[in-house]
Amino acid sequence: MALAEYERQMREEAYPALERMKKRCLDENILQPSIVYGYFPCAEIDGSLVIFREDSRTEWLRFHFPRQDHGAHLCLSDYFRNSENSQPTDVVALMGVTMGHRVTEIAQQWYQAGDYKNYLYLHGLGVECAEALAEWAHRHIRQEWGIGGEDSPDVQKLFKKHYRGCRYSFGYPACPDLEDQAKLFELLQPERIGLMLSEQFQLEPEQSTTAVILHHPMAKYFNVTKSQDCTVPT
Repeated sequence: MALAEYERQMREEAYPALERMKKRCLDENILQPSIVYGYFPCAEIDGSLVIFREDSRTEWLRFHFPRQDHGAHLCLSDYFRNSENSQPTDVVALMGVTMGHRVTEIAQQWYQAGDYKNYLYLHGLGVECAEALAEWAHRHIRQEWGIGGEDSPDVQKLFKKHYRGCRYSFGYPACPDLEDQAKLFELLQPERIGLMLSEQFQLEPEQSTTAVILHHPMAKYFNVTKSQDCTVPT
């Protein structure tokens, strides 16, 4: 459509619909955001990211991230300090966020009632709010790490990773194995905020996300295989 028509639809239909849905979510307590995160001693050993227990001596588990089959042959484990004596040399943050079960329940009720437009509006708002909550939590972690001062003052640039470090979610190009969600759940225990993992390693409720967070200044998004199309801006 023409730009003028698009702007008219946004002004007269989309934005008013967004404001109505936001008000309804607040009035009916539909969105119930929760965050869980933690810091874990770690090291790169034999190409894997090794997580240690609280005593900083006992190995807990390992993430075996894949390596690029092209270019610089990057691997997430490369962004952590190597250990030659099997002791932790670095720290990694893990995070889980959710907008709660109620948004999923209400959206399904509207769908079953045939209120498809509001179902789509609420579903979309819940998913985007989960992503916004993840961005907020990541920024909070950067501040606790003492690297938040490197954030761009321009909010739009933050969406293009103008800050130090990176947030990686399982299933995306640099860490495509959804099975690694089980390891994150063992470490972080996100069940305490209502996050569950399905047999297919999918997050429940749907309006949720988890991530491994790195502080390395050179960390970036990348594809593991050359055929992949990584849509995250770098």
